[in-house]
Amino acid sequence: MVAAPEVLALIPARGGSKGIPRKNIREFAGAPLIAYSIAVGLRANTVTRVIVSTDDEEIAEVARAWGAEVPFLRPAELANDETPDYPVFCQALEWLAEHEGYRPEIVVQLRPTSPVRPITCVDDAVNLLLAHPEADCVRGVVPSGQNPYKMWIIDRTTNQMHPLLRLQGIEEPYNTPRQLLPPTYWQTGHIDAIRTHTILEKGSLTGKVILPLVIDPRYTVDIDTPADWERYERLMLDPNLQAVDPLAQRRKFPTKVSLLVMDFDGVLSDDRVHTDQDGREAVTTSRADGLGLSLLREQSSIQALVISREENPVVSARCRKLGLEVFQGVGQKDELLQTLIAERGLNPAEIVYVGNDITDLPVYPLVGFFVAPADAQPRVLRQADLVLKHKGGRGAIRELTDQLLGILN
Repeated sequence: MVAAPEVLALIPARGGSKGIPRKNIREFAGAPLIAYSIAVGLRANTVTRVIVSTDDEEIAEVARAWGAEVPFLRPAELANDETPDYPVFCQALEWLAEHEGYRPEIVVQLRPTSPVRPITCVDDAVNLLLAHPEADCVRGVVPSGQNPYKMWIIDRTTNQMHPLLRLQGIEEPYNTPRQLLPPTYWQTGHIDAIRTHTILEKGSLTGKVILPLVIDPRYTVDIDTPADWERYERLMLDPNLQAVDPLAQRRKFPTKVSLLVMDFDGVLSDDRVHTDQDGREAVTTSRADGLGLSLLREQSSIQALVISREENPVVSARCRKLGLEVFQGVGQKDELLQTLIAERGLNPAEIVYVGNDITDLPVYPLVGFFVAPADAQPRVLRQADLVLKHKGGRGAIRELTDQLLGILN
């Protein structure tokens, strides 16, 4: 039986980014940017270790929290704007060999700036390399958005244009229909799988024999500017895209719950406000939700309360009728919850929180379980431990109280 090869996923992440400061640990669609590359490495069946190469202690701490190893800090002279990838990989491999006697057969480069990856791309690249002993490297590519045979350079002296590329057999490719030109491909930052001896013995991150892993162009992401960030964050939030998601591993429902905390708008109401000509407001709520909370109070010791960003008599009236403690006009819900935990001696692991909008997300790390109605905001749906089948104000809380009572029986 042949042993599986040692495959190291190496993620380069220096701390001195200038285009987007601290981009490697900045939140991208609910998780630090670097967490996406860590997740794809950890998920791959062929990868045996996931290591982050960084010069920055804070990046190292975040990387470890998301499951990567950071056995060394990269020397400062290898963390400049102009530093190429090659010496970074040499330093990592030499350090691992010297200090751990660790020598992987294959190194996978996962650049943090290409976070949106197909689920199988790492295994596909490694297996392709293993299947072709003659190959030095497998590099991820996508079909080119623009054909380079129609690109030009401008002579600065004469101000005349010249074609960037010539094509044998076609005298003027720039005047030729696109369909008659050979297909071209653009290298992405999604994945490079490289034989270690190519790096250490051939002095290259690719070598001469390079095989393509053609990736669906929908996954084409390379973050360099704030505009890129916003555009690709929306792509990651697309539920139809099957990409590796570091938030996919949800926390389990607590075996013991002592407190249920709810937002009001979009949770106990359907997030709409009805306003008459005199400015009086009314909201739509669910009788089923009210009955569920009543049953929870009668059949368990679980306490329930509401924390609302809005301050409205409608909220007070509904909570009074349901017998709920309510805090209104709360801009920072996480700060209030931290205060309640400290003052009341609450166990955070026993708290379930229900929220529907991005203002609820700061509460996530403070509680044992985070729940979202079916119509919550996309970022909330991605990060929630449980997404209910019912919408806010339309049975979501009744669905949850039934589950809470179920764990007691």
